[in-house]
Amino acid sequence: MTTEGTPDRPDNTPEPSNASNPHDQQPPEQPGTRPPAQPSEQPETRPSTQPTDDGTHQPTPHQPPDTPGLPGGLTQVEARFGDRAEISESYGDTTIDVAPADWIELLTFVRDDLGYAFFDWLTGVDDPPEAFLVVAHVYNLTAGARLLLRTRVPREDPHLPTAVGVYRGANWHERETYEMFGVIFDDHPYLVPLLLPDGFEGHPLRKDFILAARVAKPWPGAKEPGESGHGAPSRRKTLPPGVPADWGPPDA
Repeated sequence: MTTEGTPDRPDNTPEPSNASNPHDQQPPEQPGTRPPAQPSEQPETRPSTQPTDDGTHQPTPHQPPDTPGLPGGLTQVEARFGDRAEISESYGDTTIDVAPADWIELLTFVRDDLGYAFFDWLTGVDDPPEAFLVVAHVYNLTAGARLLLRTRVPREDPHLPTAVGVYRGANWHERETYEMFGVIFDDHPYLVPLLLPDGFEGHPLRKDFILAARVAKPWPGAKEPGESGHGAPSRRKTLPPGVPADWGPPDA
Protein backbone atom coordinates (compact mmCIF):
# COMPACT_ATOMS: atom_id res chain seq x y z
CA MET A 1 0.00 0.00 0.00
CA THR A 2 1.31 3.40 -0.88
CA THR A 3 0.47 6.82 0.33
CA GLU A 4 0.04 9.93 -1.78
CA GLY A 5 3.31 11.68 -2.48
CA THR A 6 5.45 8.65 -1.54
CA PRO A 7 7.00 6.67 -4.41
CA ASP A 8 6.51 2.92 -4.55
CA ARG A 9 9.44 0.94 -3.09
CA PRO A 10 9.90 -2.79 -2.72
CA ASP A 11 9.41 -3.99 0.85
CA ASN A 12 12.94 -5.39 1.01
CA THR A 13 14.58 -2.03 0.13
CA PRO A 14 16.33 -0.70 3.23
CA GLU A 15 15.48 2.70 4.49
CA PRO A 16 18.11 5.35 3.79
CA SER A 17 20.00 6.35 6.87
CA ASN A 18 21.90 9.56 7.62
CA ALA A 19 24.19 7.71 9.94
CA SER A 20 27.54 6.90 8.38
CA ASN A 21 28.89 3.41 8.29
CA PRO A 22 31.36 2.92 11.15
CA HIS A 23 33.58 0.93 8.82
CA ASP A 24 33.81 3.90 6.44
CA GLN A 25 35.01 6.31 9.13
CA GLN A 26 38.69 7.20 9.09
CA PRO A 27 40.56 6.71 12.33
CA PRO A 28 41.69 9.90 14.03
CA GLU A 29 45.03 11.18 12.78
CA GLN A 30 47.87 10.39 15.14
CA PRO A 31 50.61 12.94 15.73
CA GLY A 32 53.56 12.38 13.43
CA THR A 33 51.69 10.05 11.07
CA ARG A 34 50.70 12.60 8.42
CA PRO A 35 52.04 11.54 5.04
CA PRO A 36 54.63 13.83 3.50
CA ALA A 37 53.24 16.63 1.36
CA GLN A 38 53.58 16.18 -2.33
CA PRO A 39 55.86 18.77 -3.90
CA SER A 40 53.96 21.46 -5.75
CA GLU A 41 54.41 21.69 -9.45
CA GLN A 42 57.18 24.12 -10.26
CA PRO A 43 56.83 26.55 -13.16
CA GLU A 44 58.85 25.69 -16.19
CA THR A 45 62.09 27.59 -16.32
CA ARG A 46 63.85 28.48 -19.51
CA PRO A 47 67.53 27.64 -19.75
CA SER A 48 69.87 30.57 -19.33
CA THR A 49 71.94 29.43 -22.29
CA GLN A 50 71.20 27.97 -25.66
CA PRO A 51 73.44 25.59 -27.63
CA THR A 52 75.08 26.66 -30.83
CA ASP A 53 76.31 24.71 -33.84
CA ASP A 54 79.83 24.39 -32.46
CA GLY A 55 78.64 22.92 -29.15
CA THR A 56 79.15 26.05 -27.06
CA HIS A 57 76.43 27.92 -25.18
CA GLN A 58 75.47 31.56 -25.43
CA PRO A 59 73.12 33.69 -23.29
CA THR A 60 69.52 33.62 -24.44
CA PRO A 61 68.20 36.92 -25.78
CA HIS A 62 65.72 37.38 -22.91
CA GLN A 63 68.45 37.33 -20.23
CA PRO A 64 70.58 40.46 -19.67
CA PRO A 65 74.23 39.58 -20.31
CA ASP A 66 77.10 40.28 -17.96
CA THR A 67 78.52 42.98 -20.21
CA PRO A 68 76.62 46.18 -21.02
CA GLY A 69 74.29 46.00 -23.97
CA LEU A 70 73.30 42.98 -25.99
CA PRO A 71 75.24 39.67 -25.81
CA GLY A 72 78.81 40.14 -26.92
CA GLY A 73 78.38 43.90 -27.21
CA LEU A 74 81.93 44.82 -26.36
CA THR A 75 83.26 42.09 -28.62
CA GLN A 76 81.16 43.50 -31.45
CA VAL A 77 82.66 46.95 -30.86
CA GLU A 78 86.18 45.53 -31.04
CA ALA A 79 85.32 43.56 -34.17
CA ARG A 80 83.79 46.61 -35.85
CA PHE A 81 86.33 49.30 -34.93
CA GLY A 82 89.47 47.39 -33.97
CA ASP A 83 92.25 49.74 -32.85
CA ARG A 84 90.09 52.75 -33.71
CA ALA A 85 88.10 52.27 -30.47
CA GLU A 86 89.50 52.22 -26.95
CA ILE A 87 87.27 50.59 -24.30
CA SER A 88 87.81 51.33 -20.61
CA GLU A 89 86.01 50.81 -17.30
CA SER A 90 85.80 53.49 -14.61
CA TYR A 91 83.56 53.58 -11.52
CA GLY A 92 81.32 50.89 -12.96
CA ASP A 93 80.79 52.67 -16.30
CA THR A 94 82.04 51.52 -19.68
CA THR A 95 83.57 54.22 -21.90
CA ILE A 96 84.36 53.94 -25.60
CA ASP A 97 86.78 56.48 -27.09
CA VAL A 98 87.04 57.09 -30.83
CA ALA A 99 88.43 59.74 -33.12
CA PRO A 100 86.15 62.51 -34.44
CA ALA A 101 86.04 60.78 -37.84
CA ASP A 102 84.43 57.71 -36.23
CA TRP A 103 82.02 59.62 -33.98
CA ILE A 104 78.84 59.26 -36.03
CA GLU A 105 79.63 55.66 -36.95
CA LEU A 106 80.02 54.78 -33.25
CA LEU A 107 76.75 56.47 -32.27
CA THR A 108 74.88 54.70 -35.04
CA PHE A 109 76.44 51.34 -34.22
CA VAL A 110 75.57 51.36 -30.51
CA ARG A 111 72.03 52.50 -31.28
CA ASP A 112 71.22 50.01 -34.04
CA ASP A 113 73.41 47.00 -33.21
CA LEU A 114 73.78 47.16 -29.42
CA GLY A 115 70.35 48.51 -28.48
CA TYR A 116 71.38 51.83 -26.89
CA ALA A 117 68.39 53.66 -28.29
CA PHE A 118 67.86 56.09 -25.38
CA PHE A 119 69.91 59.30 -25.54
CA ASP A 120 70.50 60.82 -22.11
CA TRP A 121 72.88 63.75 -22.45
CA LEU A 122 75.87 65.21 -24.27
CA THR A 123 78.39 67.72 -22.96
CA GLY A 124 81.96 68.93 -23.25
CA VAL A 125 85.03 68.84 -21.01
CA ASP A 126 87.88 71.31 -21.24
CA ASP A 127 91.09 69.28 -21.36
CA PRO A 128 93.87 71.87 -21.68
CA PRO A 129 96.15 72.65 -23.25
CA GLU A 130 95.36 70.86 -26.49
CA ALA A 131 91.78 69.59 -26.73
CA PHE A 132 88.15 69.44 -25.69
CA LEU A 133 86.37 66.20 -24.91
CA VAL A 134 82.82 65.61 -26.12
CA VAL A 135 80.98 62.96 -24.11
CA ALA A 136 77.59 61.36 -24.81
CA HIS A 137 75.68 59.17 -22.36
CA VAL A 138 73.30 56.58 -23.85
CA TYR A 139 71.18 53.88 -22.26
CA ASN A 140 69.96 50.39 -23.18
CA LEU A 141 66.42 50.02 -21.82
CA THR A 142 66.28 46.26 -22.41
CA ALA A 143 69.55 45.37 -20.68
CA GLY A 144 69.37 48.19 -18.13
CA ALA A 145 72.91 49.29 -19.03
CA ARG A 146 74.49 52.66 -19.68
CA LEU A 147 77.40 53.56 -21.91
CA LEU A 148 79.66 56.59 -22.26
CA LEU A 149 80.85 57.54 -25.73
CA ARG A 150 83.72 60.00 -25.98
CA THR A 151 85.83 61.78 -28.57
CA ARG A 152 88.48 64.49 -28.55
CA VAL A 153 88.56 67.57 -30.78
CA PRO A 154 91.61 69.87 -31.12
CA ARG A 155 91.47 73.18 -29.31
CA GLU A 156 92.62 75.14 -32.35
CA ASP A 157 89.87 73.73 -34.58
CA PRO A 158 87.07 72.28 -32.41
CA HIS A 159 84.79 70.83 -35.09
CA LEU A 160 82.68 67.67 -34.77
CA PRO A 161 79.83 66.26 -36.91
CA THR A 162 76.44 66.76 -35.33
CA ALA A 163 74.72 63.76 -33.69
CA VAL A 164 71.21 65.07 -34.37
CA GLY A 165 70.79 62.69 -37.30
CA VAL A 166 71.35 59.73 -34.95
CA TYR A 167 69.81 61.01 -31.70
CA ARG A 168 67.37 63.88 -32.16
CA GLY A 169 67.65 64.69 -28.47
CA ALA A 170 71.24 65.82 -28.99
CA ASN A 171 69.99 69.07 -30.56
CA TRP A 172 69.85 71.24 -27.45
CA HIS A 173 72.81 69.52 -25.82
CA GLU A 174 75.04 70.40 -28.75
CA ARG A 175 73.82 74.00 -28.68
CA GLU A 176 74.72 74.25 -25.00
CA THR A 177 78.14 72.66 -25.59
CA TYR A 178 78.72 75.08 -28.44
CA GLU A 179 78.09 78.18 -26.37
CA MET A 180 79.78 76.93 -23.18
CA PHE A 181 82.92 75.42 -24.74
CA GLY A 182 83.03 76.72 -28.32
CA VAL A 183 82.81 73.28 -29.97
CA ILE A 184 81.27 73.67 -33.43
CA PHE A 185 78.94 70.86 -34.52
CA ASP A 186 78.98 70.74 -38.29
CA ASP A 187 75.63 70.44 -40.10
CA HIS A 188 73.65 71.17 -36.94
CA PRO A 189 70.16 72.38 -37.96
CA TYR A 190 70.17 75.43 -35.65
CA LEU A 191 73.49 76.03 -33.90
CA VAL A 192 72.74 79.22 -31.95
CA PRO A 193 73.23 80.05 -28.24
CA LEU A 194 70.74 78.38 -25.95
CA LEU A 195 71.24 79.86 -22.46
CA LEU A 196 73.43 82.96 -22.69
CA PRO A 197 72.07 86.44 -23.50
CA ASP A 198 72.62 88.08 -26.86
CA GLY A 199 76.00 89.73 -27.21
CA PHE A 200 77.72 87.54 -24.60
CA GLU A 201 81.40 87.11 -25.42
CA GLY A 202 83.45 84.05 -24.66
CA HIS A 203 82.69 80.52 -23.51
CA PRO A 204 82.05 80.37 -19.74
CA LEU A 205 83.00 76.72 -19.11
CA ARG A 206 86.44 76.99 -20.63
CA LYS A 207 89.13 76.97 -17.98
CA ASP A 208 90.75 80.08 -19.41
CA PHE A 209 87.52 82.10 -19.23
CA ILE A 210 87.92 85.19 -17.04
CA LEU A 211 85.22 85.64 -14.41
CA ALA A 212 84.71 89.35 -14.89
CA ALA A 213 82.34 89.75 -11.95
CA ARG A 214 85.11 88.80 -9.50
CA VAL A 215 87.16 91.80 -10.60
CA ALA A 216 84.69 94.40 -11.89
CA LYS A 217 82.76 94.81 -8.62
CA PRO A 218 83.52 94.28 -4.91
CA TRP A 219 82.87 90.98 -3.28
CA PRO A 220 79.70 91.47 -1.16
CA GLY A 221 80.72 88.98 1.49
CA ALA A 222 84.09 90.51 2.31
CA LYS A 223 85.17 90.38 5.94
CA GLU A 224 88.69 91.79 5.86
CA PRO A 225 89.13 95.49 6.70
CA GLY A 226 89.41 97.61 3.62
CA GLU A 227 87.59 95.19 1.38
CA SER A 228 84.39 96.23 -0.37
CA GLY A 229 85.48 99.88 -0.20
CA HIS A 230 85.24 100.47 3.56
CA GLY A 231 87.52 100.49 6.58
CA ALA A 232 91.27 100.66 6.79
CA PRO A 233 93.47 99.56 3.89
CA SER A 234 93.86 95.83 3.67
CA ARG A 235 96.84 93.69 2.83
CA ARG A 236 97.97 93.48 -0.79
CA LYS A 237 95.06 92.48 -2.98
CA THR A 238 95.41 89.49 -5.29
CA LEU A 239 93.47 88.84 -8.46
CA PRO A 240 91.28 85.75 -8.78
CA PRO A 241 92.92 82.73 -10.40
CA GLY A 242 93.18 82.98 -14.16
CA VAL A 243 92.82 86.78 -14.33
CA PRO A 244 95.76 88.56 -16.08
CA ALA A 245 97.66 91.10 -14.01
CA ASP A 246 96.80 93.98 -16.37
CA TRP A 247 93.07 93.21 -16.55
CA GLY A 248 90.39 95.00 -14.56
CA PRO A 249 90.11 98.31 -12.70
CA PRO A 250 93.34 100.28 -12.01
CA ASP A 251 93.11 99.65 -8.25
CA ALA A 252 92.64 95.88 -8.64
